[in-house]
Amino acid sequence: MSSSIRLKTKIRDDITTVRAIIRHPMETGFRIDDDTAKLVPEHYIKKINFKHNGKTIFSCDWSRAVSKNPYLSFMFSDSKIGDKIEISWLDNIGNTDKLETLIE
Repeated sequence: MSSSIRLKTKIRDDITTVRAIIRHPMETGFRIDDDTAKLVPEHYIKKINFKHNGKTIFSCDWSRAVSKNPYLSFMFSDSKIGDKIEISWLDNIGNTDKLETLIE
């Protein structure tokens, strides 16, 4: 199965920009299904973690307030081409995904 995560990196000097898009429904639990007229159960990412060469550099806790297929971007320093970047997430029903790549 392919990853739900698309990750791109760009390095300039020693500053790396990380851009990630995660395919996820991010249901709030408040939306009503048009076909059944029942509430769609909540299903959202709770935790995201980014690592650089095995060390956590960015972590965040999310809630149901984040939109479907969330986009996340941040920058960090002290990096170089070929360093390893890892992103992982956990949602409220226990699903997870992880992607590892090298800085280009």
